[in-house]
Amino acid sequence: MDKNLEGKIEEVLTRGVSEIIDRENLKKRLLGGEKLRIKLGIDPTSPNLHIGRAVTLLKMKDLQDLGHQVVLIIGDTTGVIGDTSDKESERPMLNKETIAENLKSYKEQAGKILDMDKVEFHHNSEWLTKLGYNEIGEHADQFSLAEFNARENIKKRLEMGTRISLREMLYPLMQGYDSVAIKADVELGGNDQRFNLLAGRELQKHFKQKSQDILMVNLIEGLDGRKMSSSWGNTINLTDAPNDMFGKTMKLQDELLVKYFIHCTRVPLKEITEIENNLKSKKINPRDAKLDLAFEIVKIYHGEEAAQKAKDYFINTFSKKEIPEEIKEFKIDKPEMKLTEVLVESGQAKSLSDARRKIEQGGVELNGKKIADWKTVLNSQNNGAVLKVGKFGFVKIKF
Repeated sequence: MDKNLEGKIEEVLTRGVSEIIDRENLKKRLLGGEKLRIKLGIDPTSPNLHIGRAVTLLKMKDLQDLGHQVVLIIGDTTGVIGDTSDKESERPMLNKETIAENLKSYKEQAGKILDMDKVEFHHNSEWLTKLGYNEIGEHADQFSLAEFNARENIKKRLEMGTRISLREMLYPLMQGYDSVAIKADVELGGNDQRFNLLAGRELQKHFKQKSQDILMVNLIEGLDGRKMSSSWGNTINLTDAPNDMFGKTMKLQDELLVKYFIHCTRVPLKEITEIENNLKSKKINPRDAKLDLAFEIVKIYHGEEAAQKAKDYFINTFSKKEIPEEIKEFKIDKPEMKLTEVLVESGQAKSLSDARRKIEQGGVELNGKKIADWKTVLNSQNNGAVLKVGKFGFVKIKF
């Protein structure tokens, strides 16, 4: 047995992994050189993928690099129904137009991690929209109401008297049938997806297919310490610009550093253990480790050169309090202009009221001096001046 290959497989089965069903079977198949069909489904419930969702994509890339066939499914039909696996209240149905708009760049975003030339790519409307009541009834017959109600979040909602729609019971059937449709050998998912992942095994058994193995990864917390979720706005998105991605990572809570290194980068585990030990013994400052983490994350999605520029920008701008070399210019073609208008038209504020609020809260500086009066007017005497808005916004004024 190739020890290098064996080590890679062991890392796939352990790094960031919450649970595997059936671990021994999956390990045997991976070591045996069998080319497996690896399934991952993503619902387009928001326009942007975030690095929490990318944990499974990185795991998929590990398996792709080992020569397995990865199958990426965009849930344009399951997304309409909505998965309530991690929800404490009923998830509203999304309309098809919203789903279609959200998924427009999903393939491109996934391509930041996966080699899309080797990916088998599907929308699950390909097969789910062809099913009628006869087929859905057949699928539903494989599960009991008690099994659905036994799920932790469903049980909690029942105890609270919170409404549970019959629609919510359809979602596991739909995700499970995806596995039948593409004949999955392995399905990846978060540990909140356990019931849905197991549904795939049951339906495959019913359709005389070999039941898929399941690999569940841990969920990661967002920037505010809660589960990373687009609905909470605590995400680092794959579409974020390098400087924004770097800056967001630097806001991460110190206690999440090691977890992020494990789940969101591919820094060798041996190095991560060393980082963890040095943090515990206070040989390194959490801020320095966070700089390395932010660099590694940006490198995955934007490349090493962009990651180094983002790191330099952050250090120069926020650590040394320097103004960055490259600042976008805002040209004013009239004798004077209200500061609030400048902020809005330069993209530093959403509205005049938002601009006023930022000024009154002390978030706007002109050449390093805070401006407190929202009625301030800029003129040619301010030509070449630099506006700083918040921590990240810089604009050079040109008359």
